[in-house]
Amino acid sequence: MIFTTLLFMLLLTSSGMCAQTKSVHDIDLWPKGLPNTNGIDSAPFDDSKRNFKPSIRVFLPVNPDGRAVIACPGGGYSGLAMDHEGYDWAEFFNKQGIALIVLKYRMPHNNKDVPMSDVAEAFRVTRDMARQWGIKKDRIGIMGSSAGGHLASTYATHSKRKVAPAFQILFYPVISMDESKSHKGSCQNFLSKNPSPEEIALYSNANAVTKHTCPAIMLLSDDDTVVPPSNSYDYSHALVRAGVHATVVNFPTGGHGWGYRASFAYHQAVLDALSAWLDKFSR
Repeated sequence: MIFTTLLFMLLLTSSGMCAQTKSVHDIDLWPKGLPNTNGIDSAPFDDSKRNFKPSIRVFLPVNPDGRAVIACPGGGYSGLAMDHEGYDWAEFFNKQGIALIVLKYRMPHNNKDVPMSDVAEAFRVTRDMARQWGIKKDRIGIMGSSAGGHLASTYATHSKRKVAPAFQILFYPVISMDESKSHKGSCQNFLSKNPSPEEIALYSNANAVTKHTCPAIMLLSDDDTVVPPSNSYDYSHALVRAGVHATVVNFPTGGHGWGYRASFAYHQAVLDALSAWLDKFSR
């Protein structure tokens, strides 16, 4: 692993995070070489070309309470909204004693194993560094937005129990890989333009829920025309049927992709609802 400590006082002063954040680190997930490829993931990496170098940015709180969240930004499995669905959440989580680890994952380009291996490695690194970072290994949750919500829920439902997340936070998530029920671009980019019925079923994550799946909160807008709200409801119903806690917070307006943006009309309501849920279900 390659660690880079950022000059976080310069990076974070304008957002008022200094009082809550102790340190920030960038970590290369695969310093010895990538375990698989999407066909374009080679040096020189270039975010502007969506050739992302798989890495994590770790925001450690001043007063850690042992919890951590690994965040998967969205972008339709073709790009990454690293700020409002990733880095901008650091102050919120750090204020509550929760470490935020934002994952920059590679795009699948029809190879689903690529982003899946990156999120699994982010969890492995976090568990390995848990003591040093003030994290409890059994208190690491996952967060995802839009297509990142599909990646997060896929990891939550498909990973082995001993490495599965403790809780999941999903913003307007893609859950189904059925194009008629979900976001077409995410479906095609994750699987292919002509996936088998078996692949569609396997990675439509409401089908993969078991009694061992971790608790979840889903936050979305009722007027979302990009990812139908039925994705969240199908997932929540599957969780409840399995005896797993699920909370759905559905705002009347706002569309898709608002993340941490303060311009979202229900921004404070998002923070309040998420804080209350975390207090009850992530400890």
